[in-house]
Amino acid sequence: MCVLAAKNSNLFYNPTFRSLLFQTLAAAALGYFIYSIINNALTNLDQRGIATGFGFLTQEAGFGIGLSLIDYDETFSYGRTFFVGLLNTVLVSVLGILLATLLGFIIGVARLSSNWMVSRFAAVYIETFRNIPLLLQIFFWYFAVLQALPSPRNSISLSESVYLNVRGLYFAKPVFEPNAYWIGLALIVALVLSISYAIYAKRKQKATGKQPPILWVSLSLVIIFPTVSYFASGQPISLESPELKGFNFRGGISIIPELAALLLALSIYTASFIAEIVRAGINAVNHGQTEAALSLGLPQGKTLRLVVIPQALRIIIPPLTSQYLNLTKNSSLAMAIGYPDLVSVFAGTTLNQTGQAIEIITMTMAVYLTLSLLTSLLMNTYNRKVALVER
Repeated sequence: MCVLAAKNSNLFYNPTFRSLLFQTLAAAALGYFIYSIINNALTNLDQRGIATGFGFLTQEAGFGIGLSLIDYDETFSYGRTFFVGLLNTVLVSVLGILLATLLGFIIGVARLSSNWMVSRFAAVYIETFRNIPLLLQIFFWYFAVLQALPSPRNSISLSESVYLNVRGLYFAKPVFEPNAYWIGLALIVALVLSISYAIYAKRKQKATGKQPPILWVSLSLVIIFPTVSYFASGQPISLESPELKGFNFRGGISIIPELAALLLALSIYTASFIAEIVRAGINAVNHGQTEAALSLGLPQGKTLRLVVIPQALRIIIPPLTSQYLNLTKNSSLAMAIGYPDLVSVFAGTTLNQTGQAIEIITMTMAVYLTLSLLTSLLMNTYNRKVALVER
């Protein structure tokens, strides 16, 4: 008995056993807590006669949406509105991340420029836009700028097929004929060849020290192959220009002012934070690296692109990920100006019409959580790729 008691005592003091035991107890307590909340909520809803479940997703929505990347009208179901809102959220998030990254890197590098005017301009940009609340910036672009544009009949003509007015930006839409798939195939072949050539050029550079022109060769392949295919297949792509009919334009592609205002505000606001992250990352690189590159005869542009930025990325990427996540979540402010994102059309209109609060809010939260986790996964993967490999 004494030996058994001693073994049990030793087992309890084993760090591995204790950590497993405490984690199991914590997971059980958390599971019971979540179960209690859900059970209590379902009981209250049942007592009030409120139906639960996801059956409402098959019901007819009965309302229109101003922007849809997939086919949609009032006769489609609430499930369709969910996907329309989801795609609109992904659209503004992806475009916002791309524009904010490009603008943020430019402003961040300009902040370190030896030109006094350029560096001061970058500093003023950063201190101005990052200190004004994002919601106010959205209102500024939407009400003060875009809503001040002329009516469709008095549209600003930027070219023969591009028009700007209070209802949005209208431009020609490409119309694809059956033979147009040859152009798509040519583009895929060009991209494959470009990637293959880039891999070959990297290996050659490591072997000989000479850097082949990757950018210009890749651009040439991407431009020449589809162009040749376009003419060889009989020019199967035409343009459908917008035309003023009645009180608005018909045909072509339109960018609604809500999307433009939200995209401008998100990109400009987030770029001010990215610029400071880029500046801090570049400053963290030892100045001796720059001096060594310049002493070898590298121009300043190549020194920045080939020596400084690759080392700075190891510092830039982690906080940059947080800004990407913030931009995606901040896109939910679109509801303030009527942009039909997920919060507006699903957690807003659909919730008001169906009353399925728990299901709709849960689905909306799951979407933002999934988008954030995917963004973190991609950025962490890239971060591991550029990280220093130590022995």
